[in-house]
Amino acid sequence: MTFAELVHVLRAAAVIANETTLVVVGSQAVLLHFANAHPELCASREVDLYPSMHPERADLIDGAIGAWSRFDETFGHHADGVGPETAVMPADRINRARFTYIGELTAICPDMHDLAVSKAVAARDKDADYVRVLLREKMIEIGTLRERINMLDSAQYPVASVLAWANRRALEAHT
Repeated sequence: MTFAELVHVLRAAAVIANETTLVVVGSQAVLLHFANAHPELCASREVDLYPSMHPERADLIDGAIGAWSRFDETFGHHADGVGPETAVMPADRINRARFTYIGELTAICPDMHDLAVSKAVAARDKDADYVRVLLREKMIEIGTLRERINMLDSAQYPVASVLAWANRRALEAHT
C-alpha cells in the first residue's frame, strides 16, 4: 500500500462513517509516520481502522469498503473496520499518538513502539516479520519496546511471553 492509497481508504471510510476522525491501528499506520516506509512494511492491502467518536460504525465501513467489496475489487485495497479493543497497547498510548491532518480528516495512529506492542501480543508470523523490519531499519528500539510491553496489565496478558517474543525478534533482526 502507498500513502496515497491509505489516504484514499481513509477518505472513503470518513464519508461512510460520517466522521472526520479515524483511528488507524494496523500495520499500515506506519505510513502516517513514514510516507515512504520500507516496502516490507507496506505489503498489506488493508487499513485497520475505526471511527474515533463512534467505533460502532466500523461495521458500516467494513461492509461498504471491506475485503471483497466492490471498492476492494476496483482499487486493490480496502478498510478493515475494527474496534478499540482490536490492538492491545499500553493504556496511555493516546499520549504518544500521532495526529495526521488530511484536509478536514484527522487520522490518529499509535506511536511505532505502541504499534509494535500490539504486534508482539498478536505474535503471528506476519507480526514477527513486521517487527523484525522495524528493528532492523531502526524505526523502533528494543529497549523502548520492552518498556512498553511491561506497561501491559500482566493479569490480562502474558507479559513475560510477549517480552520473550520481542527479544527473539530483536536477535533475528540483527543476524
